[in-house]
Amino acid sequence: MSSRSVCFVVGARPNFMKAAPVYRALAEVEPDLRLLLVHTGQHYDAEMSAVFVAELDLPPPDVLLGIGSGTHGEQTAKALVGVERVLLDQRPSLVVVAGDVNSTLAAALAASKLQIPVAHIESGLRSFDEGMPEEANRRLTDHLSQILLAHSDAAVANLLQEKIVPDRIHLIGNTMIDSVFRHLAAALVKQPWSRFDLAPGGFALVTLHRPALVDDPQLLGRTIDAVSELARLMPLVFPVHPRTQARIAATGVDLAALREKGVMISSPLGYLEFLGLEAKAAFVLTDSGGVQEETSAPNVRCFTLRNTTERPVTVELGTNTVLGADPEAIRAIPKLLQEGDAPATEIALWDGRAGDRAAAVISAFLGSRRGRPSSESAEELGIGQISRSSCHIR
Repeated sequence: MSSRSVCFVVGARPNFMKAAPVYRALAEVEPDLRLLLVHTGQHYDAEMSAVFVAELDLPPPDVLLGIGSGTHGEQTAKALVGVERVLLDQRPSLVVVAGDVNSTLAAALAASKLQIPVAHIESGLRSFDEGMPEEANRRLTDHLSQILLAHSDAAVANLLQEKIVPDRIHLIGNTMIDSVFRHLAAALVKQPWSRFDLAPGGFALVTLHRPALVDDPQLLGRTIDAVSELARLMPLVFPVHPRTQARIAATGVDLAALREKGVMISSPLGYLEFLGLEAKAAFVLTDSGGVQEETSAPNVRCFTLRNTTERPVTVELGTNTVLGADPEAIRAIPKLLQEGDAPATEIALWDGRAGDRAAAVISAFLGSRRGRPSSESAEELGIGQISRSSCHIR
């Protein structure tokens, strides 16, 4: 196969929102470049994957590995073997991965073993919580990558602290926010709140899926109790992740009773429906990483049910409040809402053009490997390598 190809590997729904802007922008800036989209199938339900491909203007995956669920080791191993086979067959000049899921690390490792360069979208995020499996994934992926695409100064600082070569680091902004800006109008046109007979601003949105929470029956039970009490404040829309649904069923929670209390449980939602609800919610309660970022764009209060966040910029400049992992903290939300909070401050480079900047970095990298000069200078592109002294764009 031609080496004039780039392989994008995605596995879980957040990967699609992060990779899609880069995929589209690279197709525009490098029209002769063959783009290969590999979906590992880590998220395999239609609501968790196929609908995201369609709604984010991505083509159907060229390869669907179908690795499915399993332990962290099983998922990583299956993705590693599957991606390696694709890379041996296709021999791309670059592999692009996003985020911090098991598929991300597996693809980066497969490429590294075959001496194929790796570009990592969302490099440098650190929670400094070694109990999070994602923390190992993101650290290892960064150290396997030749192109590190960071979304904030804090992410850049983390990479420099770990002695990663500065010339590999590029501060390009947040590609997930690109997806928000691109699709928000279409999401609002769908009026997803109407299917629940709700009005904009008259409900809150809940998402819970992390194993540390939902795999502990006692902790999950206490969380559901606190969520049901929160529904006294206003109706809660709760799209249930398949993993969470199975765990809730195992605890014997009465879903009908929850609905009577105002907790509106639904199956997982497509990207546009979820984005529309997110943008018009009075607030969001989550243990997700990406939701912390997405809510900052439309200036919606976010309460994160975790002890740490790898996205501190959402607390410093955005709308995010880290509650802690104790379900009792949920009961503080009404008071926190009454106290109010400063509106989100514009976060540098979270402007809807991060995908363009990432594509320019990748194009320049591919050009240098082919021995041709980049068509535009770093100054013209508005990007550049990161110096140790500044941590800013040159």
